[in-house]
Amino acid sequence: MAGWAQMGKRIAEMGFNASGGVVNWFPGHMAAATRAIRDRLKLADLVIEVRDARIPLSSANEDLQGMLSCKRRIIALNKKDLANPNIMHRWVNHFDSSSKQDCLSINAHSKSSVSQLLSLVELKLKEVISREPTLLVMVVGVPNVGKSALINSIHQIATSRFPVQEKIKRATVGPLPGVTQDIAGYKIANQPSIYVLDTPGVLVPSIPDIETGLKLALTGAVKDSVVGEERIAQYLLAILNSRRTPLHWDRLANDRTQPAAELDGRNESIFGDSVPKKRRQLNRSDALYIEDLVREVQRTLYITFRDFEGNLEEEAELESLVETQLIALRKTFRIPQKKEWDEARTMVSKKLLTLFRTGKLGPFILDNLPNSS
Repeated sequence: MAGWAQMGKRIAEMGFNASGGVVNWFPGHMAAATRAIRDRLKLADLVIEVRDARIPLSSANEDLQGMLSCKRRIIALNKKDLANPNIMHRWVNHFDSSSKQDCLSINAHSKSSVSQLLSLVELKLKEVISREPTLLVMVVGVPNVGKSALINSIHQIATSRFPVQEKIKRATVGPLPGVTQDIAGYKIANQPSIYVLDTPGVLVPSIPDIETGLKLALTGAVKDSVVGEERIAQYLLAILNSRRTPLHWDRLANDRTQPAAELDGRNESIFGDSVPKKRRQLNRSDALYIEDLVREVQRTLYITFRDFEGNLEEEAELESLVETQLIALRKTFRIPQKKEWDEARTMVSKKLLTLFRTGKLGPFILDNLPNSS
């Protein structure tokens, strides 16, 4: 197999991926928001740049990197619970050493994780606190990396740590990328006054690199409708196969679990949207449904991979394997045969993407460490 970097580029240029062209999604509000962010960055005492831990490089807004590199900055790799823990520390070390700016992997829904981030913020601001009555901490990042979830967690911690006089407003966490369209300030502490500025997620006007665009789409930073669920699912399967991930599920080859869809049809509601909404507690029925369904999906992908006799290095043969897997997953997801194949493909793609984005298929980091093969 070629190095990971070359492999990723090759997959991005495969027929079903390249045919869709570059990813270009830049709603009107993003242009105005980008200008506002640039203006406020000049005033910020510290910037928390939130990135997706699954794509530490691809989730950086390149248009802002010039300004960010000149500021006190903490790169927060969020959603670490969805990223491969075996190599996460290597990414943190990479940013610490290459950018000379602090990097921390976090889970925005974890109080202890966010507390660790706040401690680092205070440490980096210590030299400024003594001479400035008001400090501004700005949170920036591309859509759907978890900025609003982080702001809400900071609020919860701040109310117990600092005397806050003003009524605190919670940030709105939206299910779709780009939902936060205003720049709002939230006071989190007095003496000195510290304000955290939340900003809308903004992308560059165009993402010329197809591979970067597909990674952003796969992790939910770009609306599925822009790229197409099928194209994103094909890209995901191509990556899993090229990395030989299905071989890790060989233990499931002879597993004969109860078909997931037979547990309770009401559980289908968890697949209402391929971009997960607010995290919620699953009841026992939902948990059993997902557990069995994930095993069925992994088993299907393993068997189709095991029985594949082609060459993964050949584009046409890899595409054939991906198509075989989509067809097999239709049965796994219990998509009715009466559905037309085009509609069934979309349904299969949405369900597969939901499992990936919620970490049910396992933790992954899709980017490659620079200078690694």
